[in-house]
Amino acid sequence: MAASELYTKYARVWIPDAEEVWKSAELLKDYKAGDVWLKLRLEDGTDLDYQLDPKTKQLPHLRNPDILVGENDLTALSYLHEPAVLHNLKVRFIDSKLIYTYCGIVLVAINPYEQLPIYGEDIINAYSGQNMGDMDPHIFAVAEEAYKQMARDERNQSIIVSGESGAGKTVSAKYAMRYFATVSGSASEANVEEKVLASNPIMESIGNAKTTRNDNSSRFGKYIEIGFDKKYHITGANMRTYLLEKSRVVFQAEEERNYHIFYQLCASASLPEFKTLKLVTASKFRYTNLGGNPVIDGVDDAKEMLTTRQACTLLGINESYQMGVFRILAGILHLGNVEFKDRDADSCIIPPNHDPLCIFCDLMGVSYEDMAHWLCHRKLATATETYIKPISRLQATNARDALAKHIYANLFNWIVDNVNR
Repeated sequence: MAASELYTKYARVWIPDAEEVWKSAELLKDYKAGDVWLKLRLEDGTDLDYQLDPKTKQLPHLRNPDILVGENDLTALSYLHEPAVLHNLKVRFIDSKLIYTYCGIVLVAINPYEQLPIYGEDIINAYSGQNMGDMDPHIFAVAEEAYKQMARDERNQSIIVSGESGAGKTVSAKYAMRYFATVSGSASEANVEEKVLASNPIMESIGNAKTTRNDNSSRFGKYIEIGFDKKYHITGANMRTYLLEKSRVVFQAEEERNYHIFYQLCASASLPEFKTLKLVTASKFRYTNLGGNPVIDGVDDAKEMLTTRQACTLLGINESYQMGVFRILAGILHLGNVEFKDRDADSCIIPPNHDPLCIFCDLMGVSYEDMAHWLCHRKLATATETYIKPISRLQATNARDALAKHIYANLFNWIVDNVNR
């Protein structure tokens, strides 16, 4: 049976729409080979003459029978194409409040942008030991399948979490890790599974930021490797990171934020141990106020700082090292407030005893004179000689920002290395 023979009277199709992307319509007469127009009726009762593409003669996508709409596995649909996939996901999400749908062994997740009560320990226990198709689609089902296949085949397993910004990748990975930590336990009394989960608040504080599409967007890629022993207990974890967005340290678009850790620091400025950091509110630092909105509704940055510090302690980063990290982070904030004044078109200076630079130098343990000089000059080396050349105010500003990005990137890598220990 040719596909075109399915386009008979009362057959339902999907047609492109500028506002809704796809609209459903019903054929009012049979399609015959060579027809360039289809007589359609939209769901609102409007009749429409739909012209086929004169070059391709491509017929519109057929719609699935109503009995199949809402299936928990997209591969069960008679027609699997873009409008069918989107409509099925929409029906499950809007009508049934279900955010998960299978497509074979792939789990499709819709970010509901709210906390759902479907990740508790009772839910984990319900999915533990079950086959993937026996329960409703869930991130725990995917995690259980990987865990079960690792145990059965004694082979490494990988879960790839992908999607656009704001899709929920960070949270999905976090729930998968929580599942493994709960069902496997640790091989010793050292609470290894707690340490594995403790890496999340640390990495989110230094690697996540608010964007226009997501309040907690990961600005780096990561590969997390969780190790198990012969009894399938967690023995430890290792993280590799990729492509940190260093530019965010010195620039944020409107309504966006820098990395969370900077706002957590500023929100905790009144703590006695932070007095030497000379911190003020985030709106007073250039690097934390470029987006114009340093606050996330519903997020308590001071409370998040407490969570970050507790996670650091759990992972063996002691108070001394933590304060060293906070000194560097505060130094970056003060460096961003350093200003340059034109001396002439090709050179600039930093005013004497410039407060932001004084604080930066004090926190970083470097000489004020050296920093003031080298932020406004550069060294050129030839085969025989070395020249020291002044730079313009714009070049000095770019050099300041480059230094801030370099310091942050190195600090980020140091923290990742310590989390992995």
